[in-house]
Amino acid sequence: MENFKLLKIEDSLKNSLKKMNFIKPTPIQGMAIPAALEGKDILGTAQTGTGKTLAFSIPLINKLILDKNAFALVMCPTRELATQVMEAIKSIISDKIIIKSALLIGGESMQKQLRQLGNRSRIIVGTPGRINDHLKRKSLNLSATKYLVLDETDRMLDMGFTPQIEMILKFVPKEHQTLLFSATLPQNILRISDRYLNKPERISTGATSVPIAKIKQETLQVFKENKYNELIDQFLSRKGSILVFVKTKRGADKMVKKLKEEGHSADAIHGDLRQSKRDRVINSFRKGLKRILIATDVAARGLDIPLIQHVINYDLPQVPEDYIHRIGRTARAGSEGSALTFLTPDDISMWNSINKLIDPNFKPAPSGLRRNSKIKRRGKGPNNKKRKARDEKRSFRKGRQDRSLSFRDKPKSYGKGRLERSSRDGEKKSFGFRGKSSNSKKNNSKLSGFTNNPKYFGRKHSENTSSDTEKRKFSFKGKKKFKSRNSRLKKFSFKKHSKKRTKS
Repeated sequence: MENFKLLKIEDSLKNSLKKMNFIKPTPIQGMAIPAALEGKDILGTAQTGTGKTLAFSIPLINKLILDKNAFALVMCPTRELATQVMEAIKSIISDKIIIKSALLIGGESMQKQLRQLGNRSRIIVGTPGRINDHLKRKSLNLSATKYLVLDETDRMLDMGFTPQIEMILKFVPKEHQTLLFSATLPQNILRISDRYLNKPERISTGATSVPIAKIKQETLQVFKENKYNELIDQFLSRKGSILVFVKTKRGADKMVKKLKEEGHSADAIHGDLRQSKRDRVINSFRKGLKRILIATDVAARGLDIPLIQHVINYDLPQVPEDYIHRIGRTARAGSEGSALTFLTPDDISMWNSINKLIDPNFKPAPSGLRRNSKIKRRGKGPNNKKRKARDEKRSFRKGRQDRSLSFRDKPKSYGKGRLERSSRDGEKKSFGFRGKSSNSKKNNSKLSGFTNNPKYFGRKHSENTSSDTEKRKFSFKGKKKFKSRNSRLKKFSFKKHSKKRTKS
């Protein structure tokens, strides 16, 4: 299919597409739309940003135009993606197409959603959690659902929505058409497709693990303590809107606070924000009121903002597949974009996994690069004791090799821990390497210590001291025995003095 005019759809829908300037379909649209119009189940995979939303929205609206009693249900993993899908569907529905819709997502007023459902909305778009809430309230009836769409299914499974999805599918009649779209196709999605899809038509355009060719990918090797300064330099050197991905919600809030204090136009989006706040942040960024958006992986998928020109991975994602979804936020709908990734020595392992996902023939760099980079950084510190001791040992060995001593002429027998060599004057000099020399004479100075014996002071030491060469034996077992009575210390005692109380 080369043109939307060739589609076998209702004229009102054709006119609506013409007003939206949708003329030439993307590859995924050209393959999926004709099959969906025939009523086939579809298992579709394509790179992010290739127009999957329109691929299931056009057959959905055409089916509801033909069948006035049919309902359609679209499930999305995040509130942002659900809101975005609803806006895309509403943009296609013209004034001549009278089909009401309801957006069921968390963080928004339940009363508003109940009013939308009460007006017989036939297009239901929402997240699994809020859809389940309405099913429990019995405010949502899915018995007339003829068209079911699971968008970004891999993301929903990663977020733990599998039990909720299975609960929702129990309320959907068996006779319905199912379209399952995903950016990647892991094994758990294949199991779901075998269970819930009826002879699906497999549609795939390009490798799902390869980023869009129009994205210019760059890396910047930095140390962790220099990352923020490098980020500021990138803000100053680049033009246009910038989306920065960080690891944690707290890190996003702290960075935005710091950027605002320095005069930058920035805002944050993460899972802890209320839906109204999320909508304000995205709208201000989409309109260009804010230039910098700091986001967690909640914005990694489905966020379609054409103004995003640069994506910066300040922190690497936890899963290699999320890297492709992150950088897919730029270069949307055929435009160009750039993606910059900060790499610290601790990121080498994850970066190798990402490259292996993109290119199966990728060979990781040796692990020694990481170790050497750390040594270079740490070794120059003035207070590194290990480094200092190692350098002294090396210099000492080097000094020994430079001397005139030849290891071939070394004496056959030499003392333990000692080496003798001839000096320039012909005299033999000894060098001790372990402890003090055993031939050094001990000073006959008075014994040092503390005692409470008043008769000890002034006492002469015994002249029967052993020679320096003899080794003294010390025994710690039992009491010390004295040879004579004279050499034994006499007992002494302290008299207790009691002060008499003075009578007042």
